[in-house]
Parts: sequence; C-alpha cells; structure tokens
Amino acid sequence: MAETLQLNSTFLHPTFFILTGFPGLGSAQTWLTLVFGPIYLLALLGNGALLAVVWIDSTLHQPMFLLLAMLAATDLGLATSIAPGLLAVLWLGPRSVLYAVCLVQVFFVHALTPMESGVLLAMAYDRAAAIGGPLHYPVLVTKAHVGYAALALALKAVAIVVPFPRLVAKFEHFQAKTIGHTYCAHMAVVELVGNTRANNLYGLALSLAISCMDILGITGSYGLIAHAVLQLPTREARAKAFGTCSSHICVILAFYIPGLFSYLTHRFGHHTVPKPVHILLSNIYLLLPPALNPLIYGAHTKQIRDRLLETLTFRKSPL
Repeated sequence: MAETLQLNSTFLHPTFFILTGFPGLGSAQTWLTLVFGPIYLLALLGNGALLAVVWIDSTLHQPMFLLLAMLAATDLGLATSIAPGLLAVLWLGPRSVLYAVCLVQVFFVHALTPMESGVLLAMAYDRAAAIGGPLHYPVLVTKAHVGYAALALALKAVAIVVPFPRLVAKFEHFQAKTIGHTYCAHMAVVELVGNTRANNLYGLALSLAISCMDILGITGSYGLIAHAVLQLPTREARAKAFGTCSSHICVILAFYIPGLFSYLTHRFGHHTVPKPVHILLSNIYLLLPPALNPLIYGAHTKQIRDRLLETLTFRKSPL
C-alpha cells in the first residue's frame, strides 16, 4: 500500500517533464543540429528581414504586403516556439522542462498552426478580390480590414486551442514523466496519462474542421481566380495574373504537404512508421515552411526582392 501511494505521489501533478528527443538515436541525433540549426537560422533571418522591409518602406503598407508581414510574424513565432528547445535536446541530450512551460508550449504550437492556415486563407481571398474584381478591390480589402482579420484570426486561434492545455492540466496522475519527443506536443504529453480518448477526439475533430474549412476556402478562392484569369483577353495578361499568385501557391503547398504527411503518419502509421520518423515529420512541418516562405516571396515578389536588394546594397530606388 505504501509503495502504491509513493508511486502515485511521484507522478501527481509533476513539476517537470523530460524531453528525450528522437528515441533510439542516442548521440547520433546530435548530427541533426546540422539540419535544423540552419533551417531555424534561415527562418529567423528571412522572416525578420521581410518584416523589417515591410515596416520601413511605406510604399509596402498595402493589404497584400501587410498580410505577408502577418505570415512572417506567425512563422517567426511558430519556429521559435520549438526550435531553441529542439536544438538544446539534439545537442545536449535529454533535458527537463517545467510543467507550466510545457503547457505554454502546447498552447503556442497549436495556436500558431491554425493561425498560419488562417493567414493563408486571408491571402487567397486577397488575391481573389484583386484579380476577380480589381475595380472594387480598394473597397473590399483595406488596411483596416487586414487589421480586423488579424484580430479575428488571433482570437479564433486562442479560442480553439485553449482546451488543449486545459485538457492536459486536468489530469491528476501521469504514468511517466519522460516525453519521447523534441517538444511538448499535445498528444505526446497526453500519452503519459494513458487514457487519451477525449483528447484524441477533440484533436481529430479540430484538425479536420480547421484544415477542411481553410482548404475549402483557399480552393474556392483559387477557383474564382482561375475563372477570372481565363476571362482575360491576352495570353500575357493571363501569365501576369497567374504570376502574382504563384508565390502564394508555393507557400500553400509548403505548409499543407508536410502537414498532411505528418498527420497521416501520426494517425494511421503507428505500427508501420518508426517513431523517429513521426517526430522528424512533425518538426519539418513546423520549421520548414517558416524557412521557405521568405525565400519563395523573395524570389517571386518583385517589390520585396527590389527592396531587399536596395537595403543590402545601400542603393536607393530611382524616383
């Protein structure tokens, strides 16, 4: 009886968890810092430069570029929510993380992911309004509307994700303190409890609802864009209209394709896909899009590219 009480008290409201990184890789996972370190650095520099350029240059204070800045800010938050801890685990080995800090990380990771999806939907609507109704675009999409959209997306993300840490916080007993992951993912923490049915159902319903609604909205917006582009009189006009959307399409693919692979392997590949692969995909899903997005927009958006070159070479654009 005494041993049972001691066991229960050991895992009653734990003050900390231990993150192990990639189970089974041991010291070999140190080499992964050579992969994730540059990816995180690229995300910091790229999104930081993009935000700085949009902030400094008043000619870029337009809805399209403000939405791009919103995406960059979300990417910075998403990458920073996991990368420092990930690199510490990879380089130094298993580390402890306070229980409260773990819940905070659960909140930010799962709030910023739907936030990014929502920003991509807003950007799709922006392009649909610009190409489908250019005469009405200045009225339909304004800087004030972008501000309202940012506030609405932030409130939505907070509202739908608050139950995640609350569901974890209500658990009184944990079967273990060791999390076989690189960060405090919701289900990785819940698995320490044993009974994960409610959390599984909520996570599944939430993922399907948000992803399906955003993907349907993006698909509908690009359906309108395709219809409007096909109505343009010349091939050059159609190519120019498509060119304005190409960077956004690449960003959408960079976000949803890794996310789809991560989701499918986590939900249906437990017995066929090794756990290190699960963890690798979840980290790539959260870190790769923030690193790629600035490169994609820098390469495809002339205004951003020109401003960055002017800043780096200390050259002023001709009047």
